[in-house]
Amino acid sequence: MSEPPTDRRGSLIALAVIVTIVAGSLIIQRVLHKTGTIEDCMLAGRRNCAPLDIK
Repeated sequence: MSEPPTDRRGSLIALAVIVTIVAGSLIIQRVLHKTGTIEDCMLAGRRNCAPLDIK
């Protein structure tokens, strides 16, 4: 007797949700870190806190 094939759709959806949450958390963490660094610089009284985009 063989077992019927299992439905993996639920597991794949759960995996996709978890990956999305982790990716979103990493993006939010990166933005908050950058903002916090700029705020710390400004609170220290410096004036050249904004990062330069030189291309």
